[in-house]
Amino acid sequence: MGLIKPITISLSPNVEKDDIWLALKLLFCPWKWKKGRAIEELENEFKKYLNVRHAFAFNSGRTSLMAVLNGLDLEKGSEILLQAFTCNAAVNPVRWSGLEPIYVDCDEDNFNIDLEDLRNKVNDKSKVIMVQHTFGTSVNMNEIRKIAQENNLILIEDCAHALGTEYNGQKVGSFSKAAFFSFSRDKVISSVYGGMVVTSDDELAHKIKEYRDSIKCPSLFWIKQQLLHPIFMSLILPSYRIKGKYVLVLFQWLHFMSKAVHWKEKQGRKPSYFPRRMPNALAVLALNQFKKLERFNKHRKEIADFYFENLKNTSFKLPEKDNSIFLRFTIKHSEAHKIIKKMWKKNILIGDWYTSPIAPYDTDLDKVGYKVGSCPKAEKLSKQTLNLPTHINISKKEAKKIIDFLKAL
Repeated sequence: MGLIKPITISLSPNVEKDDIWLALKLLFCPWKWKKGRAIEELENEFKKYLNVRHAFAFNSGRTSLMAVLNGLDLEKGSEILLQAFTCNAAVNPVRWSGLEPIYVDCDEDNFNIDLEDLRNKVNDKSKVIMVQHTFGTSVNMNEIRKIAQENNLILIEDCAHALGTEYNGQKVGSFSKAAFFSFSRDKVISSVYGGMVVTSDDELAHKIKEYRDSIKCPSLFWIKQQLLHPIFMSLILPSYRIKGKYVLVLFQWLHFMSKAVHWKEKQGRKPSYFPRRMPNALAVLALNQFKKLERFNKHRKEIADFYFENLKNTSFKLPEKDNSIFLRFTIKHSEAHKIIKKMWKKNILIGDWYTSPIAPYDTDLDKVGYKVGSCPKAEKLSKQTLNLPTHINISKKEAKKIIDFLKAL
């Protein structure tokens, strides 16, 4: 199992040769970096795909969520109900907007919000339910909408993991007052950074547009960092085990490349590049990925079926087999963390979303308002879950190597 090039779940998993060449061409066309037609084209594609009235592109899912919260005109200190077993990128924008996240536990079987705990935590200060379609598995939208209506709560969908997921034949992102998507480097489609807000509420759309018009585009330096990312990763990845990971750290330290999560975010603080508009260059990359969305998700489901077939009757608890797009194939085992470490030593870089109820693992829980013990199921899952890759660059041959290793444990 002495692999040189890693089998990986992250490290820009969606990037193909055409994405690299596109980034390279854009690198030498700085006049296309900030403004251009790609932004509106991307927004129009989302409106058609999700059958919604409005779509607005931003430089990240974080900014997208901030735009929605700003448009709701909530009183400072209003409570936003959201699930634990999530990333600080879903929590920080709530706090940056002067609002209070209230953590709801998650369902141990589908990793989504626990409906019973949600009902117990609704109170007079609650104004919004934000549901996360975790790993591409849809929340029970019928029940969530019922709870929202009964308690006069605004419903927001966090679709960062779930572009293309359906619930009862309808695309997620179209069930709520507003939804947001992420195009981060390891999401369903990737433009290194990027995000989208969708809504069919005309009044909210007007306020989101005003918000977008009031913020700046990212700097040319920041845009250049993102364009360099797929290019450099294509060079670093083949030798990752030998020297590539050290080159990656060096390039990030020298600011040639950005990190997925800034150190400030782990302390609940806001980096200077949020909130920002979507730059045209990243919209070009996202459009190219969007054209491949159906192929990407078809492949994910095929790889997931392969895992289902070959890991049944093992010591691993498999996820529910439903309408998920399986952004990641998340399994459970009592020694998940030990297994992850063993596989990483063999250059099989399987995933660890999430080893903390609020990821990444080194997020200061106090700074993001999470109290240990408040969501016991999420805390339990953070010790028992590991993710297997399903992305377009994982073949069944590589998936078989993962399966063989897991069965040999």
